[in-house]
Amino acid sequence: MRADRVFAYGAALGLLGDLLVGDPRRGHPVAAFGRAAGAAERTLWRDHRGWGALHTAVCVGGAATLGAVAQRAVRASPAASVALTGAVTWAVLGGTSLAREARAVERALDTGDIAAARARLPHLCGRDPQALDAAGIARAVVESVAENTSDAVVGALVWGALGGVPGLVGFRAVNTLDAMVGHRSPRHRRFGWAAARLDDVAGWPGARLTAALAAACGPDARGAVRAWRADAHRHPSPNAGPVEASFAGALGVRLGGTLSYGGRVEHRPVLNGGGRAVTTPDIDRAVRLSRRVGLLALGVVAAARLATKGHRS
Repeated sequence: MRADRVFAYGAALGLLGDLLVGDPRRGHPVAAFGRAAGAAERTLWRDHRGWGALHTAVCVGGAATLGAVAQRAVRASPAASVALTGAVTWAVLGGTSLAREARAVERALDTGDIAAARARLPHLCGRDPQALDAAGIARAVVESVAENTSDAVVGALVWGALGGVPGLVGFRAVNTLDAMVGHRSPRHRRFGWAAARLDDVAGWPGARLTAALAAACGPDARGAVRAWRADAHRHPSPNAGPVEASFAGALGVRLGGTLSYGGRVEHRPVLNGGGRAVTTPDIDRAVRLSRRVGLLALGVVAAARLATKGHRS
């Protein structure tokens, strides 16, 4: 079976698994990678970019190599190749968990339980929840759903189409490592620089595809494109900017503004300034848009892969 068909069938199987089952409850491969990366950090950490680059190379290179070895081991069997691609796709996608956590916050807000919503928010993002009111929490959830649609779904599918199992595993390793060491804490300001920059590069195509698909299947295509063009470049993240701006325009809401991470206050630009403030029902609208984007992304990347000349696996 050609490699393009292996990916198309396997990715569809993996996305279906994510939709029906969600993340593995125990023994998640991403958690295992996190533990290994943490152990490597304890050995390699120095307050130096070079040591951080070595840590990134060891962790990401090791994960991608394991993926390549596994893919090569089953290449003689089309059924095993599809099954492996499906299992890895299921393991690296996080769309269902994203929707589950977002809706858990929404339910807490619906019942007026702000304390429960604040307690649940860290499952989605690194914001400081204690100073947020209901509107601030809802806005943080919508922004997280938008950004993680790219990070947890579309980006992985893009790199799976480009690189098969090693692409899937490598992308998830990059994204996970950035979450672990890529932030600007005193410990990781230099050490995590390489992981953060590699995540910017790896996330670039998925973010643009996510923004385009949000415009294509969202409630307001013109609003999404307008906000993307006008505001995305003002966001400090080269990848979150297009995605959040497109979601904001598609949903007709206003995102961005003042927020706090780890006690550090940031004043981010407003995205889609002509939109209205986010309300609790917008969380469900964002989740449904995220679902549509993920399904459409599978169709787009599979079709693109099938349109190219496949190689025999």
